[in-house]
Amino acid sequence: MDIRLPNLGEGADSGVVVNILVKAGDSVQLDQPILELETDKAVGSIPASAAGLVQQIRVNIGDKISAGAVLLTLAENAGATTPAAAPVAQRPAARPVQPVTTLSPTASGVPPAASPTVRKMAAQLGIDLTVVPGSGHGGRIAVEDLRAYIQNLQTAGAPVKTATSIDFSKFGPVKKQPVSQLRKTIARRMSASWAAVPRVTQFDEADITGLNELRKKFAPAYEKQGAKLTLTVLAIKAVVQTLKKHPLLNASLDEATSEIVLKGYYHIGIAVDTEHGLLVPVIRDADQKSLLQLAKELDDLAGKTRDRKLTSDQMQGGSFTISNQGGIGSGAFTPIVNLPEVAILGLGRGALKPAVVAGKIEPRLLLPVAVSYDHRVIDGGSAARFVVDLVAAFQNFDAKEVQI
Repeated sequence: MDIRLPNLGEGADSGVVVNILVKAGDSVQLDQPILELETDKAVGSIPASAAGLVQQIRVNIGDKISAGAVLLTLAENAGATTPAAAPVAQRPAARPVQPVTTLSPTASGVPPAASPTVRKMAAQLGIDLTVVPGSGHGGRIAVEDLRAYIQNLQTAGAPVKTATSIDFSKFGPVKKQPVSQLRKTIARRMSASWAAVPRVTQFDEADITGLNELRKKFAPAYEKQGAKLTLTVLAIKAVVQTLKKHPLLNASLDEATSEIVLKGYYHIGIAVDTEHGLLVPVIRDADQKSLLQLAKELDDLAGKTRDRKLTSDQMQGGSFTISNQGGIGSGAFTPIVNLPEVAILGLGRGALKPAVVAGKIEPRLLLPVAVSYDHRVIDGGSAARFVVDLVAAFQNFDAKEVQI
């Protein structure tokens, strides 16, 4: 029996083999991890879809493989139990890419559909296919589309986007390291967001003196429950409370249908800084969870993110993202909208500053707050009202929400 790479889920149709966990002659059980695959999302283990003896390993470390690729061949193992009628997974049909109608990169971040000939031609010309409009089914790019793109740029007097290599070693000593699949994905998605979203950032400061006192007061109780009561956990609760008042910031723009999708769920993405790059695991149904539940889930997800053990499902479906750089020591910054979401919250380092309270100057702990938003969906007034209510949520946090 051949064990094949299963469908990896939305947003990930291929990956690079980074580790093989079995060898020829090994006995494997159903659902036992057999290799680790680096996708656009993270590194995850691939389980065996049947049990048996490993007869042959069909992939090598470093191979880039797609859904349906044969990973290994199993021989029958008399001591193993396999499903009575486990069909061999078939290679799934290619997922269509949304049509592109402008020269902007695809909002989904999914590599565009194109034939090997078109890809080779684009590579030779140094053209990024994510900026080429496709006229075929599902936005598929044909040779004619590539030619039309070049002609349009030349007619407009713009240079064709090409990649050039500079010999930096002539200026001094250098070291080179390959760009990982994950880093390429991050770069592509950030470029897509930067090119596609007319973004504005709304800044403010929240007085979290009282909130920080609440956090310190109840932190020991959370630690006894195996959880950390952090500012990020408290921010999740404040954000959800504010999003319920301003549903437009919890939406997405469906460009294919010219519709704004207002979401009835609150799946909060949390930007996690790792040595491999910035990853955004998602806490689902944050509105239905207590602070203790949020704290435990956040700690678990952050650990899996840094160990690159997240599943594809844990990286999808976010409706709003929080990026907290306060722990690093950063002040205010401008976060980039995490497509296909329409808004993101950036939190900096809280600092003691003089503030006027009841007519008197007092030292208060002030938190830099920045909300970047997609101006195609959200107007400045709507964003400003959201930020005002978010600041109020931080400053008037209900102590009952913290108690356990």
